[in-house]
Amino acid sequence: MVPNIIRRKKDQKRWGRNTYGLLRYLFGPGEANEHTDQHLVTSWNPMLTAEPGQFVFGSGEHTARMRDLARHLDLPVNALEEQQRPKRWVWHCSVRNDPGDRILSDEEWATAARRILHATGLAPQGDDRAVRWAVVRHAEDHIHIVATLVRQDGRRPRHHNDAGRAQTECRTIEREWGLRQLNPGDGTAAKAPSRGEIAKAARQGRPEASRDALRRAARAALIGSGSEEEFFARLEDQGVLVNLRRLPSGDIGGYSVAVLGDTNAQGVPVWFAGRKLAADLSLPKIRARFDETEHTEPVLRDQAQPEPATGTAGAEAAGERPIAARRAAAATVEHATTVVVSAEPELAAGEISDLTEVLDALAQTTPTVQRSELVAAARAYDRAARSHVRAARTQDRALRRAADELMRSGYLLRSSKDGGASAWLLSALVLAVFAVANWHSQRGHHQQAAAARESAQHLRRAYQQTAGQQLAALHREGRRLPGPARQRHRTTALRYHPHQAQQVDEGMFDALAYTLHQAEQHGHDPAELLRRATASRELDSAQDVTAVLVWRIRNLVDLPAPTPEARRPERPEHGGDRAQAQDGPGRQR
Repeated sequence: MVPNIIRRKKDQKRWGRNTYGLLRYLFGPGEANEHTDQHLVTSWNPMLTAEPGQFVFGSGEHTARMRDLARHLDLPVNALEEQQRPKRWVWHCSVRNDPGDRILSDEEWATAARRILHATGLAPQGDDRAVRWAVVRHAEDHIHIVATLVRQDGRRPRHHNDAGRAQTECRTIEREWGLRQLNPGDGTAAKAPSRGEIAKAARQGRPEASRDALRRAARAALIGSGSEEEFFARLEDQGVLVNLRRLPSGDIGGYSVAVLGDTNAQGVPVWFAGRKLAADLSLPKIRARFDETEHTEPVLRDQAQPEPATGTAGAEAAGERPIAARRAAAATVEHATTVVVSAEPELAAGEISDLTEVLDALAQTTPTVQRSELVAAARAYDRAARSHVRAARTQDRALRRAADELMRSGYLLRSSKDGGASAWLLSALVLAVFAVANWHSQRGHHQQAAAARESAQHLRRAYQQTAGQQLAALHREGRRLPGPARQRHRTTALRYHPHQAQQVDEGMFDALAYTLHQAEQHGHDPAELLRRATASRELDSAQDVTAVLVWRIRNLVDLPAPTPEARRPERPEHGGDRAQAQDGPGRQR
């Protein structure tokens, strides 16, 4: 159940001083004839208010009853001297049920409306001097509450934080009535596009509203920027219009952005100030970000980041740089996960906030089929990145630096043999984002927890798309190992994560066995690699610990990918017709 107090300037200008005009819209056919069975549900005094819906809209009787209802609602307002009246006195709130919920009766909607009016302070139960109000219904799934903001004793109602109180009461109603329970917000979400913005984008054939597109572009431009000048230049490089507000001194006092081609009726670009896109995109917050980067305090020894994987040290070629960036980012994300799981809330909040930059950077530098899932993951995670827990900003910003390097390294070409670097990073991100979801859940941040879980599901699908063929090849090679070698690696694996014995018995063990065998062939100690892979990072939240270990070990020692199946056909397990197997299908002997 979603209450929406209408505060848009367009609507306030249209109906803020026009009670009759709002009633005429609510009882009318709607903008696209979407209103049906328009009728009055209840009011502050049902005995005094006649039902306009008994008559045809536009008829004399219907109009007279609407005017009469508006006159009664406005009576406390008109009783005041004009200079004492509120500038805009019409309070309008729609309350919509979830599509999956049962259809509520008029009596239930009347009860819900009274409870919302009581919760907001407009019409406390038992207060016969409260504001006047009416409830109109013109659809099965929602109602409209109309009230005038002068009490019947001439005083102004106390309705501070009416939106938050209405939301809280609706959450209570959902629980009591067995309706779908929505996640309560905490006021930290970025402003969503309005219905008008969404409709305008659809008319113009754009995939998303300007507000969302500009927010995404601003976050992308911020990654890797070292100054506000570079930030604005990167915005313009993306085709975004940038308008800088200059102070009398000539300094920049603010900025706004617009989508090319998105104009108002006068042909002027529709500008969005940075703070209207998201709180952390205001110019003061952006400047604070650059100041933090310049004055980062030294990292404490016990908080130091892990050394880069040995296999990334010499990756200087252009095709190798994205691979090295992904390996470094994976190690950094895994370290951030341990901070989220075990560190102080302020430090965890800092990592949670910065993780969004890694997601954005990875989405922008992955031109493969996984990109759509990564873009969706980054968009969903945006809500999870903010809460009222103050983020500590005194650490070395390793996640931010990892995101910067992902951007600078460029696209990972389809022909790149990354040896599992992308799979490692994605598996690390899945673990990290699930840890973020748990962190928010423990603190009652329901919207953020839900957003993190949604993001993790997109990341998991991207991981499956990336790792599927590689794991299949590793599994195939593991099945070819001699029995004694497989058993030896099984024993070693169980020694370092015995709590995952069930997973070791499953098919994923073949990939781990081949990885340990391959590392051994390259001169490494499998037991030592397993010890390093299991001891240095959080594993409890992994859905498949064995798969995580595969990617960690392969990237620790830079193991090459297995030979493609087309070049190494699998030997038949049984005798069979060997001559025919060599001749190939379809050939006659």
